[in-house]
Amino acid sequence: MPFLNGKRILLGVTGSIAAYKAADIISQLVKLGAVVRVVMTREAALLIQPLTLQVLSRNPVATDMWAPASAQSWQPEHIALADNADLLLVAPATAHTLACFAHGLAPDLLTSIYLATPAPVMLAPAMNGKMLDHPATQANLATLRARGHAIIEPAEGMLACGYEGRGKLAPVPEIIERVTTFFD
Repeated sequence: MPFLNGKRILLGVTGSIAAYKAADIISQLVKLGAVVRVVMTREAALLIQPLTLQVLSRNPVATDMWAPASAQSWQPEHIALADNADLLLVAPATAHTLACFAHGLAPDLLTSIYLATPAPVMLAPAMNGKMLDHPATQANLATLRARGHAIIEPAEGMLACGYEGRGKLAPVPEIIERVTTFFD
């Protein structure tokens, strides 16, 4: 029997080059029995096609804050998605998204969902190591930790920008393990 049978996971995908790994995250979560809904930022959709994530999740992918409400709900999409999640997982989470979350800014669908969801939040940052180490990003992560959000620490290695160091998205198996452990 799947570990995550029926658990509703809302996966936020942001504009990190690691966005392509969302396909593997979705595939693994679905294999474990989760119901995965995906919300992509505009920047993420430049890096990986929403259709790919739609097929893997077997659900429509939300990308537009101003899209009309679906035929199944009269609620605005950010409220409907926020209300129907057992976990909000953001992987990858960019410095921009972390800053918006930490400061309560809602310029797009994902950040609006973040402010509206009562679900627990799990964040997997991915960015250039200098961006990650910047005092502003570290302060934002501290704020998010203080709110009780789980942070899946970035890995070390060769970064897409050509630098070596910390900032890579945590390995997909580690992300999946953190999610399954959360629901144990």
